This record gives sequence, C-alpha cells and structure tokens, in this order.
Amino acid sequence: MDEMSQLSLLRAEVPEPDLPDLRAEEERLMAAIAGSAPARRTSRRTGRRVFVRIGVAGGLSAAAVAAVVAVSVDSAPRPSPPGPVPTSAAPAPLPKSVAPVAVVQTLDHAAEAALHQPELHPRPGQFLVFRSQSMEQVESNSRHGYARYLSNTRRTIWLPVSGDATGGVDEGQVLPPKAYPGWPIPPEARTGQGSYGPDRLVDYDGTADYLRTDYTHLSRLPTDTAGMRQHLYYRAAEGVAGDRDAWQRVGSMLTNAYMPTAQRAALFRAAATIPGVKAVASAKDAVGREGVAVAMTDPGLGTRQEYIFDRNTYLYLGARTVIVNAAKARGPKGGITESTAQLSVQVADKAPRIKKN
Repeated sequence: MDEMSQLSLLRAEVPEPDLPDLRAEEERLMAAIAGSAPARRTSRRTGRRVFVRIGVAGGLSAAAVAAVVAVSVDSAPRPSPPGPVPTSAAPAPLPKSVAPVAVVQTLDHAAEAALHQPELHPRPGQFLVFRSQSMEQVESNSRHGYARYLSNTRRTIWLPVSGDATGGVDEGQVLPPKAYPGWPIPPEARTGQGSYGPDRLVDYDGTADYLRTDYTHLSRLPTDTAGMRQHLYYRAAEGVAGDRDAWQRVGSMLTNAYMPTAQRAALFRAAATIPGVKAVASAKDAVGREGVAVAMTDPGLGTRQEYIFDRNTYLYLGARTVIVNAAKARGPKGGITESTAQLSVQVADKAPRIKKN
C-alpha cells in the first residue's frame, strides 16, 4: 500500500465530527501541547467521550498535531487582492475550513512541485499552446431516441496571452466515442470523426472579469493562500460563492490555463482550505495516466469532481467526474462521465491561420 493510500485510511474508522466540535478540539489540543492535562470532550453529535493524549513526550510537535487535525483559515474579512476584487467594498467573511490530512499533504506537495518547475514567461502578443485529450458527456435526441455518450477529442488550442478579443485557435482530431456509463453508444455518435480546424475559438468578451483565466489576468492574482482563497470565493455583487463554485474555479484555472508558479502554488494551497474536499488514493486521467486526486462531491448531480496529480512528481495530470449516486447521475456508481488529460503547455509567437469555409 502506497503513502497516499495509507493517508486516506488514516482516520477512516472515525465518524466525521461537526465543525464546532473540531474547533473546540483544536483549542483543547493546543492547550494540551502547552503542557496541560490530557484533553477530553464529549462529541455534540455522538455523545461519546473522546480522550486526546498529546505532548512532547508523546512524540508530536505542535506543527505536526496541527497538520493532522485541521487546516483552519480565519473567517475575518480579507484585504482585496489586486485585479478581480473591487477595493471599494469589504469582502464578505469566508467559511472556515477543516481539511483531511491527505488532502493537505497532496495539495502541499503539488504547491511545492509548482514552485520548483521551470516557468514559462509568455509576453503580450504571444500565445499559450495547450495540447490535451478530453471525454465529455453528450446528450442527443434522434430518430433512435434519447441517448448519452462521451465524445472523445484530442486537440491543440492557441490562447492569446493577453486574453483580448482576438480570440484563440482550435484544431484537433475527433476520436471514436466512448460509452456513457450504463448507456449504449448511439449511431449518431460515430459521425464527424477525423481531423478538424484550425478554427477560431469563442472570444473572451462575454467572460466576467473575475472568471477570466487568461495568463495576463491570472498573473495578477494573489500569491498568498488567504488572498487566493478570497478570489476563489468572490462573486461580484452576489456575495460569497459556495464551496462547489470555488472548487469548480480551481478546475477552470488548471484546464487550458497557465499561471505563474507563485500563483499556482497559492491556488493549490487555497484549494486545500475548501470545506468538503476529500482525497482519492487512485485516479486515471483521459489517457490512462494514474495518480492521486483531490475531489469534491456534488450531491445534486450525484457525481464527484476530481483533480488528478502524478503520485511521484505531484504535477497536475487532468480531471475527471465520477458517478457516486447511480439514481441521480442515471448511471452505475463508479462510472466516468467526463475526463481530461493535460499533455503539454508551450509558448508560440503566433497561431495557425484560420481555415476558410
């Protein structure tokens, strides 16, 4: 059993406590570390007595105990980061976070890996070139009736560094489709296979400023965990975004997007503070590369959204969506409904000329 598998099972037998219990327990643990008697409490949810024996003699430092128990981010208002969050209004308080140790360790390793990777330095006027493969859910209504299947595409896209209205370029190959879990592949899914493009991508004009993922915008984001977390939860005049919205924004800044290493490290550490994130010991991206993942479940959809990292280097590999509720997702539990693989990121001075119709 590898390191991440052991971590994911570290507290598997312990029922998840309520957030007030965790906060109280953290205070008791810190008092115990300072030299007080063994801490004890009664769980508000289960009513069971819980004893905690902590101290220097027990072999745990304060830092180690804090890492095992929780990662807590103060819910007081944060200063506005440059760019996406307006400075005229104070940001709303964010929810506190308690993350499992395996999540913290995975994303901390990913942050360190980001900081030690060679960094691209694209200039205005250049393009970031992303090569990827993806499987996406498609729903169709034809003479054969309603159907679901997974489109399968290998593509290369050129995105302008500045994110302006010049747009990007897309070309690639439509591969044979895959079956949506529990559904047969319909005849119409097999049409349109082969190469396409270069075609123009949709312009960026309709994207809200705080949702932009072009390099120029991402390079202005905070480089500290608290500031990046505030950006993930920001939602214009509508108040603080929800945890699942914040989790989806993490994915949007990883898929066909590139940011400086300092911002990327801050993104991974901020992602570890989002409540409800779990560790996944084994996951595969769209081309079959296996790694470890961190994930969040959407109960309404019955699926779990995973971000996958190489288990040795902790570099980002891709993402996938897994069925956890068969009734909600209308497919077998464990089935894959979406999957991506990031294959390479490069810089180019120009993009291919658009193919004329």
